[in-house]
Amino acid sequence: MSKRRKLGLVAILLTLGIWGVQSVEVESRYQAIGLLAGAAYALSVWAMLEDLQGIEWLTTLILPVFYPVSVSLFYFLLPGRLLTQLLILSLFGLGMYALLLTENIFNVASIRTIQLLRAAHAVGFLLTLVVAFFLWDTIFSFRLAPWLNSLLVGISAWPLALQTLWSVNLEEKLTRPVIWGSLVVSWGLMSLALMISFWPVTIIVASLFLVTALYVGLGIGQQYLAGRLFKKTLNEYLWVGAIVLVTVFFLSRWG
Repeated sequence: MSKRRKLGLVAILLTLGIWGVQSVEVESRYQAIGLLAGAAYALSVWAMLEDLQGIEWLTTLILPVFYPVSVSLFYFLLPGRLLTQLLILSLFGLGMYALLLTENIFNVASIRTIQLLRAAHAVGFLLTLVVAFFLWDTIFSFRLAPWLNSLLVGISAWPLALQTLWSVNLEEKLTRPVIWGSLVVSWGLMSLALMISFWPVTIIVASLFLVTALYVGLGIGQQYLAGRLFKKTLNEYLWVGAIVLVTVFFLSRWG
């Protein structure tokens, strides 16, 4: 079986897995999501085994696991209409296939030059933001204590940041700039999650605010690791962050 067919088969199986998770009893859904995460890792390894080596066993498999988990969690918050379910499952299947192709490109590009690398970076970055939104929207939907929101956001942000920053240079090991950069991004998001938990904003606004902060942090980190962090580029990212912060402030329902 060709690799593309393997990737397509994995996307189909995980789509069925998403549907299956929603079919089990509510009390067992979180255990089912845990099983789905394990299946996502195992199936992704099976599809990309011949190119996996070294740190890629971790870095290129983060998103293939986080993506189905985040969609499964977010799925709980959606209406139970058949049309909505079919739409989400279809979009998930397409996204999963694109994600697996992206991670496969990273695996191959770490060995030899490949023309699709820039497109893979764009797709990977976009899906990282999508995963982050699904996860953080779910976290805030639980209406937990602010410190717990902060902790969960920070924990979930770190692997997403690690994978994104590693993909810039696709090195054989995790370098200090990648490790420290991911820690700085996750710590910053942890702090912002604590802050926004006290603001009178809706769950969607809070989640989008944090996703924007992730976009700014990872964007600056990527440009720095690529050696292209010029003053103009830095200012552009900072302006995006400032505009969103002011917008969220005025969208807040202050007493």
